[in-house]
Amino acid sequence: QVQLAEFGGGSVQAGGSLRLSCERSGPYVDTYCMGWVRQAPGKEREAVASIDSDGTIRYLDSVKGRFTISQDNTKKFLYLQMSSLKPEDTALYSCATAGDCGWLLLRLHSYWGQGTQVNVSS
Repeated sequence: QVQLAEFGGGSVQAGGSLRLSCERSGPYVDTYCMGWVRQAPGKEREAVASIDSDGTIRYLDSVKGRFTISQDNTKKFLYLQMSSLKPEDTALYSCATAGDCGWLLLRLHSYWGQGTQVNVSS
């Protein structure tokens, strides 16, 4: 089974930066999409950023220009560099993978890690 583990969350002031890391283990299908999703209390889950199997990168509109998603050549690690953080970025961030990037938010069609908490204070 696919397993994902996230690292790098923490508490920062608005305007600060954090770098999240995700390590994948278990079977991997090279056609799978990988990305990051987040959920804050009382808010809908959002797909923050993703890298498709063909290398196409997509971002949530609210994080464009501030967040950068990347992965290593082995696709064992996935990263999310977050800059100019805002209080509204506060959420539990989870690494995710699915057969299609449009399925990242569909729990029964994707694999998620346990998540790492990001808190941004004003």
